[in-house]
Amino acid sequence: MEVLFRTGKLQRTSNSEELLKREYGTENGRLIMHRLSILAAANSLADVPSVRPERCHRLEGNRKGQFAVDVKHPFRMVFEPATDPLPLMEDGGLDLARITSIRILSIEDYHK
Repeated sequence: MEVLFRTGKLQRTSNSEELLKREYGTENGRLIMHRLSILAAANSLADVPSVRPERCHRLEGNRKGQFAVDVKHPFRMVFEPATDPLPLMEDGGLDLARITSIRILSIEDYHK
């Protein structure tokens, strides 16, 4: 799957394990690199595991349309489909098997 980034700073940080560890700590940095590799290796969003440790899940409320994967509690990697237009199924839901590009928005604790 194609993995894009919302900001250049986030892309630069995510391309360096050293910068990730400096920004998010040693364990989170390692886990972020691993999550990025899983996202990049997937053919589509449907292929990203929805069980732990990745636990890809849809977000709700003011984050509707976004997804997250777990890093180390409470941090999550938040992203959105970068497919335009969004591929929909007949019932109006997203067709995850046709989402082949995502945009990483942030790595954060959004529970605060």
